[in-house]
Amino acid sequence: MNKTRLIRVNDEILKETAQIIRGELKDPRLQSMVTVTRVNTTNDLKYSKIYVSVMGTEEEKASALVALKNSAGFIRKQIAARINLRVTPEISFIEDTSLDEGYRMGKILDSLKRRDASENSHSLKQQDTSEI
Repeated sequence: MNKTRLIRVNDEILKETAQIIRGELKDPRLQSMVTVTRVNTTNDLKYSKIYVSVMGTEEEKASALVALKNSAGFIRKQIAARINLRVTPEISFIEDTSLDEGYRMGKILDSLKRRDASENSHSLKQQDTSEI
């Protein structure tokens, strides 16, 4: 399949899935914020992996993923009605932990910066006292 077309299909599925989750799913397990981060569809358009990021506790994340997996049939039917494809892909939801990893890496980098700054100020103080 043409790579440009596959990218467009992925973008449309992402956009429509986000709208469906935000506006049409009434599952109480989706109380936490759910963000669709990316979509990977196979070249034959039979399967789509939809990556979602869920803000909340581990229990809320697990509950939201179960709710999304239970709603996969409804979401697929809605996508079929909105996007004109010969075959609507079978969808599966996968937790995207890249945002959590990015946040964790940011915290590590900040702590390293603070440590380096304190070591540099400490070494400068030692140089000043040794010169006297």
